[in-house]
Amino acid sequence: MAKGNMLIAQSGGPSMVINQSLVGAVLAARGCRAVGEIYGALHGIQGVLDERFIDLRKESRRTLEAVAATPSSALGSVRRKPTAEDCAAIFGVLKRLGARYFFYIGGNDSAETVHIIHQEAVKAAYGLGCFHIPKTIDNDLRANDHTPGYGSAARFVACAVKGDDLDNRALGGVKIDVIMGRNAGFLTAAAALARDAADDGPHLVYLPERAFSVEGFVRDVKAAVRKYGRCVVAVSEGIADKDGVPIIAKFTKEVDSHGNVQLSGTGALGDLLAGVVKEQAGIKRVRADTFGYLQRSFPGVASETDAREARLAGEAAVKAAVGGGVMSGSVAITRRPGKAYAVDFGVVPLASVAKETRHVPAAFINKAGNNVTQAFIDYARPLVGPLPKCERFEQLKK
Repeated sequence: MAKGNMLIAQSGGPSMVINQSLVGAVLAARGCRAVGEIYGALHGIQGVLDERFIDLRKESRRTLEAVAATPSSALGSVRRKPTAEDCAAIFGVLKRLGARYFFYIGGNDSAETVHIIHQEAVKAAYGLGCFHIPKTIDNDLRANDHTPGYGSAARFVACAVKGDDLDNRALGGVKIDVIMGRNAGFLTAAAALARDAADDGPHLVYLPERAFSVEGFVRDVKAAVRKYGRCVVAVSEGIADKDGVPIIAKFTKEVDSHGNVQLSGTGALGDLLAGVVKEQAGIKRVRADTFGYLQRSFPGVASETDAREARLAGEAAVKAAVGGGVMSGSVAITRRPGKAYAVDFGVVPLASVAKETRHVPAAFINKAGNNVTQAFIDYARPLVGPLPKCERFEQLKK
């Protein structure tokens, strides 16, 4: 491909390692003769439309590495879902910048945005490499074994639930943790990684992939309390009834920018479930926490595997773009077969990632729909890495 400038931006919810992808792409581009100026757009496509850029070629290596290790989106992010007219305008800005390479770090909506911009470039017969770099803590991008951002958020969840289990062990009762996940329960499932001993929590795990019954939930909690003398519950914010109606939708009318029922940033579901347990199970000490946005940008708990792969995903996008073999695509992470954990980075068509999301496989969920299987533990553990070890006293036998 002919020499040209590059534009890169970030989109959607921040993560602990999204800046690793950014810096991986920037450093890879700085080592390519085909890449001239390197622009970073502030706040995603909104920044492109407003022509708000920073010069990433001038930033020192020291600054870039410090940013890479910093959570959240260093360039700022956006939730804007572009129209076809927006994408045509974005292409116009790219053309005025002399950009021959466009990279967008985000989820499936971001992949769709890149795809539409690429189509505009094709219409204009303008050689523009358009590449999507995957990112989502929900781990729900198709064509990927897992996505950058998930391992670190899952590590946060596992550590938090491990701490909650210790707290619950000390004081007893029921503790309910509400975890992010509207349609996919990968993040909630990660709570199961907190378990070391057979009686460790979470004792119950509920994902949006299975219909949620309040009556069944109460029965499960009562059974866990009988067995363990206490109960720790991990539940996805997106749990829904057999008709697909989110449980929380029955109790709130607040919606987000896309018209979806607001799930994160509210403790309503936790309060609801805690109230149900108190009333119907007759358990006095019941507490609930909603992890919310804490899961995305918490410093100091990033997974080493996640950080490394996020960096490599950014590098892979640049290599694919300057290689000239394809003009557009989405970087995808695939796991190699075998017991030893290893992955490959490839490029798949944007259409295979855009719009639709994937869900937790049935093999990862137990038959009762209130826990995960060993297959999920084996899948997730290498993404999260080793957790802190906790010790406790053992009671003398009578």
